[in-house]
Amino acid sequence: MVIKYNPKLKELARQLRQNATKAEVILWQKLKRDQMHGYDFHRQKPIDEYIVDFFCNKLRLAIEVDGYSHGILEVWEKDVAKTKRLNELGIHVLRFSDNQVLHDMENVLLVIEDYIEKFEATPPSIPPY
Repeated sequence: MVIKYNPKLKELARQLRQNATKAEVILWQKLKRDQMHGYDFHRQKPIDEYIVDFFCNKLRLAIEVDGYSHGILEVWEKDVAKTKRLNELGIHVLRFSDNQVLHDMENVLLVIEDYIEKFEATPPSIPPY
């Protein structure tokens, strides 16, 4: 399934990659170059009208690393809308705080690995023809 995106987001995604947070950089070190069970992740990936921190198309998985501003009601409401839209597109979203990534990476990776194991154990749905 092809995932469309707003081309206007490409430059912003590039800027976000160049200005990653410490937590994003640390998690990227664990995800890049197929290190996560051989799955290919991309960072700051435009999807629809949004940019997700990390994305694996094969797993239909977006991973978000949320800083302190995500605790603000307005930002949280945008996160809820973003997650809802991604779910409508068939994309599962895992959210972690900066603090979790910086201080509890072992459990962050366990959550991602758990998602992968469940994904691999579930046969893909066959679209009707």
